[in-house]
Amino acid sequence: MSARRSSGRQSNSENYMDYSLLFIVIFLLGFGLVMVYSTSSYEANLNFDGDSAWYLRKQLTATILGIIAMFVVANIPYHFWERFAALGYIVSVILILLIIPFGHEANGAKRWLYIGGISLQPAEAAKLGMILFLASMICSMGKSIRTRKGFYTVLAVPVPIALMLWKITSNMSSAIIVMGIAVLMLFVSCPDYKRFIIWGLVVIAGAALLVFAIVQMSQSDAENMGFRFARILAWLDPEAYASGKGFQTLQGLYAIGSGGILGKGLGASMQKLGFIPEAQNDMIFSIICEELGLFGAIAVILMFIMLIWRFMIVANNAPDLFGALLVVGVLGHIAIQVILNIAVVTNTIPNTGISLPFISYGGTSVVFLLTEIGLVLSVAKGIRLKDL
Repeated sequence: MSARRSSGRQSNSENYMDYSLLFIVIFLLGFGLVMVYSTSSYEANLNFDGDSAWYLRKQLTATILGIIAMFVVANIPYHFWERFAALGYIVSVILILLIIPFGHEANGAKRWLYIGGISLQPAEAAKLGMILFLASMICSMGKSIRTRKGFYTVLAVPVPIALMLWKITSNMSSAIIVMGIAVLMLFVSCPDYKRFIIWGLVVIAGAALLVFAIVQMSQSDAENMGFRFARILAWLDPEAYASGKGFQTLQGLYAIGSGGILGKGLGASMQKLGFIPEAQNDMIFSIICEELGLFGAIAVILMFIMLIWRFMIVANNAPDLFGALLVVGVLGHIAIQVILNIAVVTNTIPNTGISLPFISYGGTSVVFLLTEIGLVLSVAKGIRLKDL
């Protein structure tokens, strides 16, 4: 990665604005609003006195707030946020700890805080805080990051956040994303790829051994070990757990299979009519497949690939290492979340609650994602056209 150290102060006439990235984000937001309404209108009509647009209005409000935040952040030099990097990490820890006494529980999970009537999910703030803190830390470490001590110091930074997300909020997917962001930022900063290969093999072997051990258990033994063990069994054979942990996965697969090549048509999904619980959240990709078919699913995936490609262009041409690492962190967050969501919906990996960026229903998620896009646009503004 050709991230160059410089002051980042170029004349405005030479600055670069990534309109392609902005267009992709706006398209995903618009498409997401359409799909949120299509997916949630039936449930909203039943639960909110015939108000079929209830979820749409809440998502639209969050999207507008997120767009405002995106443009505000985009017009602030990204080095301004470097001084708040440590504060961002500390605030993330505090917000997660506040879940213990003040957290709001929904669907069996205690993951939300209500501040002034506004719902906040600390996990989303933690992802942004981790990106800022690690970018600042890696820059301050310099070449010492290549040493064994420097390598493992950076790798240890996200562990407390990840453990708190896992144990306090039972949000293993967010814990994985936080660790994934750290690993990717470390990967582009440290040229010693042998360590990553070794750790990758260790993780894969550990996961394989865990799955093998769970397969040897009976259903009751796995459930006694915890709901995640039962989910692994449901992942391996969802039909055997059709009335329990495999129900949502199985209904999602029915939706994907019934969509065919071109889909049933926008709004024509059957699975959203109470078969897939809260389909507008984590399982919205299955409704996209049912209504728009394989064509619509591939189109969405291609848009995310284009978004990641634009991130790579900005990161590769960033004025300095701090800017490049900010963009890499955002890239890692979105790419990992997209991959995990689609993998869960298609039953490629065990079911874990994770939303599809910019498309799934969720106000906190869209606001923080758009704030991260604002950081990327701020870095892009520091690029000189002659450097492209």
